[in-house]
Amino acid sequence: MNAQKGFTLIELMIVIAIIGILAAIAIPAYTDYTVRARVSEGLTTASAMKATVSENILSAGQIVTGTPSTANSSCVGVQEINASSSTSNVATATCSGLGVITVTMDSTKAKGVNLTLTPTYTTSNAVTWKCTTTSDKKYVPSECRN
Repeated sequence: MNAQKGFTLIELMIVIAIIGILAAIAIPAYTDYTVRARVSEGLTTASAMKATVSENILSAGQIVTGTPSTANSSCVGVQEINASSSTSNVATATCSGLGVITVTMDSTKAKGVNLTLTPTYTTSNAVTWKCTTTSDKKYVPSECRN
């Protein structure tokens, strides 16, 4: 009898099955990762807005109430993002009169995730931020998962 050379059909089918199982696990994990990376862009976009709001709050010594269009607001000078100035991943980024920043991501590329950043003025003259979301936790950065 001749010695066997190469792989049998069964061995090749087992290798293909293993590759298929690995792909079935890796592709959804990679998709979640790419959405989370796109949502991180929204958090980065909000950082400039956070700096302006923090400066306004520290200057006033309190969270200033009022509408963003008036001088009596924590949002004075904040550059908002709307439909005409949206990026490929960030649909809108707005600031309310209390300095609350809301970032809404693109519905197709970033699953429409929304992030809400709320300032708190502390007794030690500092501004702290809390990030919350109503979106699926697997798509948001770790600091917004509480």
